[in-house]
Amino acid sequence: MSKEPSNSRSADAADIVHPQPIPFILVHLACFAIFWVDVQPTDWIICGVLYVIRMFGITAGFHRYFSHRAFKTSRGFQFFLAFLGQSSAQRGTLWWAAKHREHHKYSDTEQDVHSPVKHGFWYSHIGWILCKRGLSVDYSLIKDFRKYPELVWLGKFHTLPAVLLGIFVWAIAGWSGLVVGFIISTVLLYHGTFAINSLSHIYGKQRYDTGDNSRNNIFLAIITLGEGWHNNHHHFPSAAPQGFRWWQIDITYYILKILSVFRIVWDLRLPPAHVVAGKRKLSLAAIENAAQQLAASFSIEQISKTVLQVWAHTPKLEELRRRARIGQTEVEAFLKEMKILELPKIGNLTDKAQNMFTHIPSLNPIVERANHIIVQAVSVWLLQNEMIETAVAV
Repeated sequence: MSKEPSNSRSADAADIVHPQPIPFILVHLACFAIFWVDVQPTDWIICGVLYVIRMFGITAGFHRYFSHRAFKTSRGFQFFLAFLGQSSAQRGTLWWAAKHREHHKYSDTEQDVHSPVKHGFWYSHIGWILCKRGLSVDYSLIKDFRKYPELVWLGKFHTLPAVLLGIFVWAIAGWSGLVVGFIISTVLLYHGTFAINSLSHIYGKQRYDTGDNSRNNIFLAIITLGEGWHNNHHHFPSAAPQGFRWWQIDITYYILKILSVFRIVWDLRLPPAHVVAGKRKLSLAAIENAAQQLAASFSIEQISKTVLQVWAHTPKLEELRRRARIGQTEVEAFLKEMKILELPKIGNLTDKAQNMFTHIPSLNPIVERANHIIVQAVSVWLLQNEMIETAVAV
């Protein structure tokens, strides 16, 4: 895994919208009010119940239904899932689902706003939701649900469900119920959900090669009602269950199965046997992600300097200079003809791919794409640094 450049972290920090963290920080500080209220046992019961119910709104509603359409339901229950999910104060349903679809599109690349691989743990855990880039979203990714006016309306007033729930808890359980039952459970929900973005792309096991760093983590699966089987999920995102094996605890799916008995939900999508067995062909997105990772494990600067060093005082360098005067496309074509990745000191793409992606039976598409990415990057480096014209000694 390549180390992300420091300027990427600096850009992330500079993107923080400074007034935005205030409500988020205040909710966390409000947890300390527990020392000034008379906490009752019922408050902790409310906390636990609201955590589980609202986590289901996130996992079954926001994630498996709105983001991935893993099952079908009625329009009425669809709205209920949206309202329940928004009671966790994680912005609107359409925003959440569109942002998640964006994550799958660019998983663990620079375009993935909450990738710990590219942006570090803290930014991927909480920093991204406080920045301009994190708040912006492409709603065209969720146009299948934007056709429902009630969901659009709910998104405009995304804090309303959480506020109404908070008032209700205060009305029935007082200040201690509000602090413990509502506020603390909300903060726990935040970090349970955020841990999937951050920790499940760092810690755990990879049963399937998905082209990203998604992992299966039983601890995260327990605290998030099944979301911790994240590598399974990235292998087949549209499955209603995320635990593919009988022993992989997935409480969200168990609840969905019960609801399906009463026809509240139906057509729960299951992963085919060949998918569970790991015999599914890689998608184009997975190939691209894996190729990007493979290419990033090589130093473009070092490859470029090696090319100049090996070709110094040879007709090949003169030909490279000639093509550079024509343009980048000619440089790329020449580098491919000369098979630069077979030069000494550069290393073997296939060998490295076999070490990085042990479960993929055929690495050819990944290696071919990575080869193209590296050749393109080397040609850009040579032209931008004017190394062809000056033939700087290395």
